[in-house]
Amino acid sequence: MDILCEPPFSIPQTFDAVDDAIDSNADISEATLVAGLSMFSTHVVDDTWKGTATPNDVDKARSTIRQLYCDWSSEGLPERHASHTPIVAALEEHLPSLPVAHRHRHRILVPGAGLGRLVFELCIAGYTVEGNEISYHQLIASNCILYGARSAGQHKLYPWALSFNNHLSRANQMQCVKVPDVLPSAVLAQSAERPQPDITLRERMLWTAGDFCELYRQPLYQNAFDAVTTCFFIDTSSNLIDYIETVKRTLKPNGVWVNIGPLLWHFEATPPPMERERHTGNNGSTPSTAAPGARRRAGFEASGSVELSNDEVLALLERFKFDVIEHTHAPAGATGYIQDPRSMLQNVYQPAFWVARKR
Repeated sequence: MDILCEPPFSIPQTFDAVDDAIDSNADISEATLVAGLSMFSTHVVDDTWKGTATPNDVDKARSTIRQLYCDWSSEGLPERHASHTPIVAALEEHLPSLPVAHRHRHRILVPGAGLGRLVFELCIAGYTVEGNEISYHQLIASNCILYGARSAGQHKLYPWALSFNNHLSRANQMQCVKVPDVLPSAVLAQSAERPQPDITLRERMLWTAGDFCELYRQPLYQNAFDAVTTCFFIDTSSNLIDYIETVKRTLKPNGVWVNIGPLLWHFEATPPPMERERHTGNNGSTPSTAAPGARRRAGFEASGSVELSNDEVLALLERFKFDVIEHTHAPAGATGYIQDPRSMLQNVYQPAFWVARKR
């Protein structure tokens, strides 16, 4: 093993570099924590509460940190271009034309808004945008970037440092990107300077926290939005009918639903409700991972989730009185998702893209 300690291998130095990268990523985590405590007006007396995160919490935190690469680094621009650009173009084409100064009259809903980059892009395009997210990890991180960042490139992120597989060079593994690529508060302030009648930035970029179906079935959201945009989102449902019904309820008559993404159904491997009960008991100690719609809809109680093909998704939209007015595959090209473009292993999507209008 001594030979691996010498150049050009120098494995101990590699481990030291990985440790430094972990520390840098931890600095982003600490900044996110500070933003979260402020967001919830929480005062921490001591550190006794630290170290109590569940394995799922740790996994979510790691995933959120890496997602900064996709949403808020300049290196993540190709991924954003492949998913966000078609959405922006579709809204410009299919919503009634308005001057940029009056575009705020169009209300856009973004379910599964994640770290907020699409919400941000639509807002600076002039729309009034409401982002919805169920993950408090991502809500806090998006708040940290959108409202807490002090400068562009404030944080150094090492997105691939913990993976030792499929690198052409060690330098690729230790790639450093700076986030955010822009200072959101400055860009948003510039967009707010466009002439428009008495509407503040805070009124144009809104956020809600909670389950999409549960929250947006409330009466105040009925016929509330001119458009709904879903980006890499619809496959998070265990029963797509619940999402379709909720989107339809929130859209105004003739409103448009713009969707892009794969069909990597998140609940495909989830045991049905009855099987979960046999394995975990009925004492409620293990929370159900199925979406609320799957538990409510008795017709799917036995199967737990339903995975549809893309042509079946389009047919289902027609059944719920949507007219599919645009449909293509990968309009801006194939894309990865938090994918190292220099890795020897490439996982890429050819995302479906469609626009549907509510009758």
